[in-house]
Amino acid sequence: MSSPTEQNELPFEIDVESVKELLTSKADFLLLDCREQQEFDHCRIDGSLLIPMNETPQRVGELEPYREKRIVVHCHHGGRSHNVGQWLIGQGFQQVQNMTGGIDAWSLSVDPEIPRY
Repeated sequence: MSSPTEQNELPFEIDVESVKELLTSKADFLLLDCREQQEFDHCRIDGSLLIPMNETPQRVGELEPYREKRIVVHCHHGGRSHNVGQWLIGQGFQQVQNMTGGIDAWSLSVDPEIPRY
């Protein structure tokens, strides 16, 4: 269960258009890609950090600078990122959001140059 403070200020789900606005405005947040390396190699959103879902527990230290900042997690369609986001909240990260629809929705709504798979 999240604390009644900062986590409740942000909805857990965020749409791709809102993430695009964050990137365009150069907001101070981390776009965390939790797909596998081969998926990331196939297509990615510029500026995202790859930490595959199964590596997150071992690599959580890399996320410490963002413990009090916004982290938007994404994957292919939104399932893995939902799980990673919930796990991060359980680890005490304050402002975690799941990008609804993942990179597939990003390709459909924001950047058609990103190949779908």
